[in-house]
Amino acid sequence: MNKITIAIDGYSSTGKSTIAKQIAYQLGYIYVDSGAMYRAVTYYAMSKELIHKNDFNVEALIYQLDKINISFVFNKEVGFAEVYLNNKNIEKAIRTLEVSGFVSKVAAVPEVRKKLVAIQQKLGENKGVVMDGRDIGTVVFPNAELKLFMTASAETRAERRYKELVERGDEVIYESVLKNVQERDHLDSTRKDSPLIKANDAIQIDNSNLSLQEQFDQVFQLVTMAIEDLE
Repeated sequence: MNKITIAIDGYSSTGKSTIAKQIAYQLGYIYVDSGAMYRAVTYYAMSKELIHKNDFNVEALIYQLDKINISFVFNKEVGFAEVYLNNKNIEKAIRTLEVSGFVSKVAAVPEVRKKLVAIQQKLGENKGVVMDGRDIGTVVFPNAELKLFMTASAETRAERRYKELVERGDEVIYESVLKNVQERDHLDSTRKDSPLIKANDAIQIDNSNLSLQEQFDQVFQLVTMAIEDLE
């Protein structure tokens, strides 16, 4: 069976990672969470005190980019590859609301994007990859055989994110999560370098009212059609 590249873009908390993991598992493809890579760089910047609420030492981060090594290690217990920063598992640490509050600023730095896009393209050289993020179909894999653009209302996405954080044991309030979602939407869509936009040939899926099973069935049908088109 021919292998394809599947690019999944969309707004934050639209379940991109969830559907990408499901499809990758079903097909036996490599799954890459590009957003986790930007979160890893953000976590690094935070740990080195390079970014704060009202200050971001962009030059220092750029200077230290060569010291940042990001890798993915498959964990059988959870069923997906977890993110490692300089050989340290930071999968849980990068999923906090604090990291979410800074990641769009870090992702807007051209030098950061250049470094991570190069890594992402290397990971997808042999196809058989499902990657989700903000610019996968427009910048990383503009020739992907299947491009999806996930969307949902800000309120729906904030509610999903809020429940996820609460279930993890984080102390958060819904209003703060909603504000974070709205701010990230604005920053992601208006940044100068690789803004979040729907590729012309991407298929948009609004999952505001879709169950996980309904979403999977709809996406997997599109995947099957894309693979069949190559045969």
